[in-house]
Amino acid sequence: MAKSLELVGRDDLQVPSSPYFPAYAQGQGPPPMVQERFQSIITQLFQYRIIRCGGAVDDDMANIIVAQLLYLDAVDPTKDIVMYVNSPGGSVTAGMAIFDTMRHIRPDVSTVCVGLAASMGAFLLSAGTKGKRYSLPNSRIMIHQPLGGAQGGQTDIDIQ
Repeated sequence: MAKSLELVGRDDLQVPSSPYFPAYAQGQGPPPMVQERFQSIITQLFQYRIIRCGGAVDDDMANIIVAQLLYLDAVDPTKDIVMYVNSPGGSVTAGMAIFDTMRHIRPDVSTVCVGLAASMGAFLLSAGTKGKRYSLPNSRIMIHQPLGGAQGGQTDIDIQ
């Protein structure tokens, strides 16, 4: 059974206890050099205001990215945020949650395509601040015509 322990100065980082990770007393953490090894690459990038949007856009991804954007806005609204996009697309509603948050926060959001930005991934790539949208040389961007449909009763379809 894994236990969580709190590291000094990091309320948001939880490290499971195991024979390979020694348990520390409450309020104590490992020395700074050891603490760095506990942090994932994603956490280290986040400290530099870098967010990744990788994989299919779904509600789970959107909730994480929205939380990261809001947190970085609260910490320092004057520093830019960089979002790396490598996504085949996905849920329109989840993507719109990310888009709306990008527009809502105060910092500029620079977007960079690495690999593939297709469908909703391409939409999020284009949602970056004007003049701060980039694509690496071998990346691919695919935008398609909007898809849609309606179902339900005649009145519901007329309303849609």
